[in-house]
Amino acid sequence: MGMFVAKALQLGAAMVALTAGAAFAQTYPSQQIRLLVPFAAGGGSDILARIVAEPLSKRLGQNILVENRPGGGATIAADMVAKAPPDGYTWLFTTAGPQITNPYLMAKLPYDPFKDFAPVAMLAQSVNVLVVHPSVPAKNVSELIAYAKVNPGKLNFSSSGIGASSHLAGELFKQVTEVNIVHVPYRGTGPSTTDLLAGNVHMAIDSAATLLPHIKSGGLRALGFATLDRQPAMPELGTIADTIPGFDGSSINYITVPAGTPQPIIDRLNQEIKVVLSDPGIAKRMTDLAIAPIIETPAQLATRISQEQQKWKRVIERMAK
Repeated sequence: MGMFVAKALQLGAAMVALTAGAAFAQTYPSQQIRLLVPFAAGGGSDILARIVAEPLSKRLGQNILVENRPGGGATIAADMVAKAPPDGYTWLFTTAGPQITNPYLMAKLPYDPFKDFAPVAMLAQSVNVLVVHPSVPAKNVSELIAYAKVNPGKLNFSSSGIGASSHLAGELFKQVTEVNIVHVPYRGTGPSTTDLLAGNVHMAIDSAATLLPHIKSGGLRALGFATLDRQPAMPELGTIADTIPGFDGSSINYITVPAGTPQPIIDRLNQEIKVVLSDPGIAKRMTDLAIAPIIETPAQLATRISQEQQKWKRVIERMAK
């Protein structure tokens, strides 16, 4: 009898929580929403966040304030979201760092990457592209590898921060080609690109959304997309995989909220984001920037996050050897 009563109480509590969450979702949102981006303004993450935030705010009937909180390999923004009230009003524009790479790069994090966030919606595959400053005497991937091999340690590559996809893509490139190229981290793709254009760093495998205008203007030389397939934004440009079969240095961008956020709110946001990504105008804006929109349920996103964790864990473990 005691066990029956205990189970009945547990079931009742669960029903109360579900009912409360559903009721809360009916009035949600009733105030401004904060979308924290863990990198400086002007980078690929910032661009995509603003592309999505504008139409999403119209659908939700509330302003979505995009806040750039760079630093700490994306841990500053992630920690702010992890410790925010689980009420649906604080979102994280999640990149590779907070959940996928930081657990294996950093000895201690101020948050639990596996328990403190709830997946909401996939946004896109963030396409990276390999570029060099025009002073680098390489016109294609093969020539870059050959130049790096005869000049070990002479070349350096910039990234938007330790643990960012641009960092890990560069490390993957080093590992598979066995070249010695020095990593130079920045606090976002924006400042990284500024130094790249000035010739203070030699190369990068970073956000195509940011780098394509500089490629088209001649400020940077593109050697290949870091994806398995060519991209509609620049179909004439090949891929790194054309030279290094199987090379994929792309990343994923998605939305998470604090763990404990009511499931009805998560489901509502997932559906609204799905509508936004399905809009032909929004999809074209993204593909023109070499950003591939992807629609998934929260459960599908959770599986993808786990797969990405295992992929980049292997790269990071080789970095430490």
